[in-house]
Amino acid sequence: MTRARILADLIFENINPQTGTTYTFALTDINTLVTLNNSSAIAATIPTNASVAFPVGTILNFSQNGSGQVTVSGASGVTVVSTGAAASAPKTRVTYSAATAIQISADNWLVIGDIA
Repeated sequence: MTRARILADLIFENINPQTGTTYTFALTDINTLVTLNNSSAIAATIPTNASVAFPVGTILNFSQNGSGQVTVSGASGVTVVSTGAAASAPKTRVTYSAATAIQISADNWLVIGDIA
């Protein structure tokens, strides 16, 4: 197996297509690209560590595949930070924008990528 193939497997092992207007990330989203596709706004929620025990360092990748802008926020007790205009609830910028949420400690996440 080539190094590129190993890296590709680590980054996006699966695609998880979602078409609703709400989505809560799950353990199965690790090493997955969650595609969020709707014409209405989409609320993507990162659950508490007590609810879903993501290991520190977890990377959650997601993309806006429709015209509905994706807003990422944390459930009550979860802190989300980013460089977006709404730092605690970052939004994807346009259709096909992609971003990543990185767990930096229990219930603390950093969102980076193509965000508004």
